[in-house]
Amino acid sequence: MIGGTNFEEAATNGSPNVSAIATPRRISVRGPSARAQRRHSRVVRIVLVAGGVVVLWMWWAGVPSTAAATPSALVTTFGELSGMIAAYLVCAQVLLIARIPWFERAVGLDKLVLWHRTLGTTVVLLVVTHVVAMIVGGELLDRSMPWSELISILQNYPDMLVALLGTIAFIAVGLSSARLLRARLSYEVWYWLHLTTYVAIFLTFLHQLSAGTHFVASPINRAVWLLLYLGTASAVLTWRFILPTANAWRHRMRVESVVRENAGTTSVWFTGPHLDELGVRAGNFLLFRFLSWGHLLTAHPYSVSRVPYDGRLRITVGALGNHSALVRELEPGTLVFVEGPFGHFTADRASRERILLIAGGAGIGPIRALAEELTARGLTPVLIYRAHSAGTLALLDELRALPGLTVIPVVGRRSELGYDPLSPGALGTIIRDLHNWEVFVCGPEGMMLTVEASLRELQVPKRFIHREELSMS
Repeated sequence: MIGGTNFEEAATNGSPNVSAIATPRRISVRGPSARAQRRHSRVVRIVLVAGGVVVLWMWWAGVPSTAAATPSALVTTFGELSGMIAAYLVCAQVLLIARIPWFERAVGLDKLVLWHRTLGTTVVLLVVTHVVAMIVGGELLDRSMPWSELISILQNYPDMLVALLGTIAFIAVGLSSARLLRARLSYEVWYWLHLTTYVAIFLTFLHQLSAGTHFVASPINRAVWLLLYLGTASAVLTWRFILPTANAWRHRMRVESVVRENAGTTSVWFTGPHLDELGVRAGNFLLFRFLSWGHLLTAHPYSVSRVPYDGRLRITVGALGNHSALVRELEPGTLVFVEGPFGHFTADRASRERILLIAGGAGIGPIRALAEELTARGLTPVLIYRAHSAGTLALLDELRALPGLTVIPVVGRRSELGYDPLSPGALGTIIRDLHNWEVFVCGPEGMMLTVEASLRELQVPKRFIHREELSMS
């Protein structure tokens, strides 16, 4: 009972509620880098656009005066442009997820993955456009059939066969990320298929220098292109392989214990040297690679539910797929390699005094860590905990034990409740002045989309709504 109203009863029964929650004492939780982060994010965008402008200039400087003299020349020139832009964007794609610390701090890994995914569609379309335009351009010039022109290109230009293999690999990777097909692939299959991208980049790179007119005739362009690709390869080797491997070996985390919180949720405790030096914050996630059967070949992102303390760290995982379901079968003593931390879903993002936390499913892990940090700072956040049944409310006792945290379990399926407890009307009933609050939400994607739409309808500004997607695909 807070402010004369029982939140738990209101949340479960849909009865009217009050708007008043005791105002916490005034305390600043905004980190010094909040404004700088937005500025750095703009800088990353500017750098990417500037690189594209340089590529356009390289193409334009090498376009012959007869480029538009015939349909064949015009189509071929357009094909060369699409190929150069595609090649540049491939490097940009790789750099976005190369775990470069400055990029991650400036933008956040979740947004970098989103940008990477968006660029992927563009790259595939440009690659297909390049191939089609080059074939059609040659067909118009030689007055031949498309398949005859394709055979002629493969026979008469260097490195074209390997380029064709690389192109097929690019298209296969692009198709695997399409929503319809991605839903039918396991993360493991998708992950290993995506690794072929590095092979595809190498295969297609060779023909750019040996057959590309803008590089064969220009030593400067060749040097710039070599620096671009060598720099990209160096960044990948440094921040995705060498440094993460060295860092993981230094900490050498091991599974201490596995705790089954309920039928679908498992907590894993870890121990290891120098865990406090990982720099993990509440709301961060790490990439975990367990050195055991069923886990060794892939690394998966899991949020931290207890930040490192006394040489121990904890994650809380929902059984959402093959990998996460196998987590509860881990044996104590299993060696773990971790990469990170990543993410901006942290308390430093908050700038208002009234903070609402909304969690569902496995999202309770990072929300629980956030709640602990916020209450330790003297704030009194409110947590709306969404679950289909009381038996799936993992970590509930821990949450209720946090001083200053108000926990509102919202239990039941919509068909049973007769309404959507995350609709604007329901959320507005629980807290009537939500437009004055700052909200952190974590849970299944559908739930987060529903919550965000409801909050916007309740006039909560977008900058006060925080969510982070853990998906690396």
